[in-house]
Amino acid sequence: MAWIAFIACLLIILYAGIKLARYGDTIADKTGLGSIWVGMLLLAGITSIPELATSISATAFVGSADLAIGTLFGSNLFNLAILALLDMAHPVMPLLSVIKPRQALLAWGVVIITVIGGIGVLFRDSFADISLGWVSIVSILLLVTYALIIWRISRLGNKDNDDNIIENECNQSLKSVWIRFSIAAVAVIVGGIGIAFAGDSIAEQTGLEASFVGSLLLAIGTSAPELVVAFAALKIGNVEMALADILGSNIFNIAIIFFADIFYTEGQIFADASNVHLITAGAGISMALLVILGLKYKQKQKTFNLFGWYTPLLLVLYIGGFFFLYRAGIS
Repeated sequence: MAWIAFIACLLIILYAGIKLARYGDTIADKTGLGSIWVGMLLLAGITSIPELATSISATAFVGSADLAIGTLFGSNLFNLAILALLDMAHPVMPLLSVIKPRQALLAWGVVIITVIGGIGVLFRDSFADISLGWVSIVSILLLVTYALIIWRISRLGNKDNDDNIIENECNQSLKSVWIRFSIAAVAVIVGGIGIAFAGDSIAEQTGLEASFVGSLLLAIGTSAPELVVAFAALKIGNVEMALADILGSNIFNIAIIFFADIFYTEGQIFADASNVHLITAGAGISMALLVILGLKYKQKQKTFNLFGWYTPLLLVLYIGGFFFLYRAGIS
């Protein structure tokens, strides 16, 4: 039954996610916000709701710090693996070669906030006595860092003029587009939360260690909206919005630890987290740094006409991260 629910929710996300990307593209044009802003804030916020729901459920109802943090760090790895798939699907040139350099700021944001999260895990005993109530000072710092990253990027203004217009949506009024966007967003959120809880049921049946299950199975399930929306954005030619959604989601995912910590009333979430999360944090940081290098050193042609130079490295880090996580979980 859990697998049927998982597939049904995936189909909902598939249909609604395509619509969400199309309406988001139109909103970016009609409002002048630009694709990066719409991807970074609107789409990233919507597609990260399943991670928010799953991590809060993991702490509030299951009481598992490992499951919550594993879901968030693991989801970030899967999101960056999506970038490798997008690169292979992008025609002619490597994906990052056509992306505006300013998106490197978003990638640096992923690096910075993930480093802080990793420090919280590594030095959890040192921060154990520094808290606001039961909420760790590191969790608070993550939320503040998220706000500062968004503020810093907002200071640059909207310099990305979009030409990726979907004709039939552009003929509609902005109000009509917002309504349709909101309906699609609700459908993606419902489907995403449903797939997260279905994944949780499947995870319970596997009997695998919590940090591995959270980082792999739940992370893939909760990242389904990012996968669908990113490919839908690629299909309509809005690669800026696709990448901004992925990077924005990764920044927001780490900030979600603050909310998970609020519901983890057994203590501080970092204090009860396992060291194995340093594996996924390290892999996520390395993958984000590869994105930055890919944005800086642009290829004019794909290697073997298949992918950019960074894509095999992203996939190796993704697979390697989960391999070592699994080994750590069973040792």
